[in-house]
This record gives sequence, structure tokens and C-alpha cells, in this order.
Amino acid sequence: MQALDQMPHGADPALAAEIDRIAGVAAELARRIARGGISEHLGSAAGTNSDGDAQKALDVIADAAFMAALKGGEARHYASEEQDSVVTLNPQGRFAIAIDPLDGSSNIDTNVSIGTIFGIYPAEATPDASFLRRGRALLAAGYAIYGPQCALIVTFGDGVLKYVLDPDTGRFVLTGRIAPIPAEATEYAINASNYRHWGAPIRAYIDDRVAGSEGPTGTDFNMRWIASLVAETHRILGRGGIFLYPGDDRPGYRNGRLRLVYECAPIAFLIEQAGGRATDGRENVLDALPDSLHARTPFVFGSANKVARLAAYHDLPSSETSALFGKRGLFRS
Repeated sequence: MQALDQMPHGADPALAAEIDRIAGVAAELARRIARGGISEHLGSAAGTNSDGDAQKALDVIADAAFMAALKGGEARHYASEEQDSVVTLNPQGRFAIAIDPLDGSSNIDTNVSIGTIFGIYPAEATPDASFLRRGRALLAAGYAIYGPQCALIVTFGDGVLKYVLDPDTGRFVLTGRIAPIPAEATEYAINASNYRHWGAPIRAYIDDRVAGSEGPTGTDFNMRWIASLVAETHRILGRGGIFLYPGDDRPGYRNGRLRLVYECAPIAFLIEQAGGRATDGRENVLDALPDSLHARTPFVFGSANKVARLAAYHDLPSSETSALFGKRGLFRS
């Protein structure tokens, strides 16, 4: 059965069919997540992936389900967070699909929104040629969010579409286009517990938001942190603001923790299509060239004006940023 109630108008039928396969798996995962704890424990430990991150049972279930569904279509290469290397599904397929099968799996047992992130590239002869390329080559990208409402957000490079899962039919219903990301927003998302590890520009930027109406912005802000990239993205698409996952001085965190190929590039494509901006703090993420399948990057995205303002902090002389965070720190009175 077709999982999408309407195929996107004007989209390549073969590309739309791959999105439909992804949507079918997402609908089944939504059903299993809703029943989690009744017939299976989806948050139980299931080892570690190739990058050393802890896996949950649902990580493994989701990866296997997407791989099986895509094997019957036009996916030549399959690159997943849960796989050490690229898997060839259909040697004659037209597409290369990069996927984080289950984003935010640490939130499974707390019933916080989790999701799936995917990006689709034209397939090349080799896996490296297919995936170790700039995100500007993406043909389509999107995510499914498994929350109180299960939604599929997708772009084919001409705006952003929203589908909502109808639990009565098990199909995703097209509800329309996502409006441009609001420019005037007073929310920012960052894991403030890492403050002491950040570089001076990030500290200065956050200090000025913490200072609120008494600081240089003259505006009071609210901080958000869900620890689920799809949930953070979903909020910003609807309400604007900025998300920051910078690199820091901890071992293994110099380039942040988010993966460029199957997390950041697809989200950046969506954000740009919705009128926002996505960078590594300074440079556009879609222009970044990954050097490996699991390459990481600092990631900042949201309202275009907010992201541009953060980049300006990196251009300040070090004496100015040092003075800023020396004067008022996040946890100082």
C-alpha cells in the first residue's frame, strides 16, 4: 500500500517512490513506538555502533527495517549511522540514501520525541563518490518525527512539505507547505552544561542571551534543549530561533558530535529550503566536504538572521569576546 496519500506534484516519480518506502517504515515504527513496553522493550541496550555510540534495540530494528524496505527500490547505496560502511542494495539503482534510522534514541524510555533523518543523493559508481560530497548534491531530504503527532517533513528542493500520519489509516496525509522560518524569535537551544568547554565566541554569544534585556541585545530569551535533533528542528521550523551544537575542547568533541553526511547535511537542506540558514558556526554546512562516512561537524541552524549573528561573534577580536565572557558568565551572578 502507498504510504503517502499524495505524491509530491512535479517530483521525479522514482525519487518520490523512495520517499514513500521510507514513509512506510516510519508508519510501522510509529506503531511499534506507541506500543513500546507492551510487547517489546525498545529502549534496551543493544551494543555500540561503529562510532562507539550506545545502541538501543530500536536503533537496530529501525536500521534493519529501512534497509529491507529500500532494497526493493532504486537505492544503490545505503549509508547508515548503524553500519560500519556503505551497504550496496541494488547495483543498478539510481539513488544513494544516507540515513540516521533512529535519532535521539537516548530518549526512548523517557517518551520524548525521537525520529528518523534521511538524505537522498544521485548514486555514483562508488560509495565514496556517492556520499563524500557536498550537501548541495542532495536531491531530497527529510525526517520523520515520532511524537504526540507523527509527521514526515520532506523537501525535493522546492520548499518543504509536511505530511501527518493518520493513525486510523496508517498513511501520511499531506497537510501543505511549511511556512518560512520566523525571523523574530527569542528561543535558543544549546546544552549549557558544556559551557566551560566552549570557545570564546560561543560563550560570548550565550552570555549576551543570558543577560537578556539588561545586556547588549536588549531582549529576554528562553533556552531550550531536547537532546533530539529532529525535535529541535521541528520546533525551529515552526517557531524560529537557533540551535547550537558547537565543537569544544573535550577529547573527541573538537568537531562536535553530529554527523555531516546523514544528520547535518539533510537537516541543513531542509532549513535552507524553509528560508533559514545552517552553518558550522561560520561556513554553510551544505558547502562542507566530508572526509569520511561518519565525519562530524559543529552545527548551528535556525532563523537566518540569528545564525548570521552568531557567525559575527567568530569575527570579533579575541580581546572583545574574552572581555564579554569574562564580565558575565552563564553561571555567575
